[in-house]
Amino acid sequence: MHRVAAPQLPGPMSFDDFEAFRRQPQLWWPVAEDLARGHGAAAIEPFEKGSNLVAALEGQRVLKIFPPMLLHQFESERRTLAALAGRLSVATPEPLAEGERDGWTYLIMSRLPGRTADQVWPTLSEAGKVALLGRLGRLIAEVQAQPVGALASLPPAWPEFLKAQRAGCRGRHEGLGLAPTLLEGLESYLDDAIGTFAADRPPVILTGEYIGENLMLDHGASGWALSGLFDFGDVMTGYHEYDLLGPSMFLAAGHPASVRALLEGFAPGLSADPGLPQRLTALMLLHRFSDLKRQIAIEDWPSRATTLRALERLLWPTSPTAGTAARPAE
Repeated sequence: MHRVAAPQLPGPMSFDDFEAFRRQPQLWWPVAEDLARGHGAAAIEPFEKGSNLVAALEGQRVLKIFPPMLLHQFESERRTLAALAGRLSVATPEPLAEGERDGWTYLIMSRLPGRTADQVWPTLSEAGKVALLGRLGRLIAEVQAQPVGALASLPPAWPEFLKAQRAGCRGRHEGLGLAPTLLEGLESYLDDAIGTFAADRPPVILTGEYIGENLMLDHGASGWALSGLFDFGDVMTGYHEYDLLGPSMFLAAGHPASVRALLEGFAPGLSADPGLPQRLTALMLLHRFSDLKRQIAIEDWPSRATTLRALERLLWPTSPTAGTAARPAE
């Protein structure tokens, strides 16, 4: 009898080709099933979202397969899972196994219970959103209080990252169609803000991804509560306020009470810092995945913020009477 050859993953490919490959599970499913069987799982189900190949194993574990050009995400994920394991007030996935197949790497980890915050968020009351954002601010601070350890050597190093992002900022946003009125004076605006970053602050753990898709909520007697945090493929270390961007833009969305709750949860008194809106706006423009037209979740914001200073006030109203941003229809 001839032994059936194990299914194989393809060789190196471009990011565009990989994205097309990822979106066709039938192409990579045989490999995922083979890996699952090798780790004692009989049932397997794909996840549609994610920048890698992701599948649930019998509903209890998660298989994540990284292509060769995203080896850095594999390394970031595995180191961060180890660094945060059992150290937070919410759950993080437990790393269970890791390996390599055809030059691709993979991790198997526990699956967190509950529902992702993006599924629940539209159903919450304003008070519920404010409470959860305050809790999220505290969680970000909790993560940043952990020792950096082996994460310190993850690329990119913050000074080099900041320099590269600053150099390419205008070109990036021009290419993404940012309004000319927001591009006006961009260079001096960024330089002024970068000059206020506390250069002597030690770098902290940055996930860059405190968004609804990566936060788990659990429903109890008092309502929905933050219960889990996952997806650490883009972790680096650097300036602490960088990680306020995701929840500010996607969850707080310029709502004054929500913004204040997030900021005060993160650092009591921070919402009273007059320089904070400019620092956060500059960091938003410098973020590695920044695309304001897609990411600012405030209805009709381009007509309401035609200058960078107006955009500051819209996104980060930092006093009880500042800002009049309304949430988009839910």
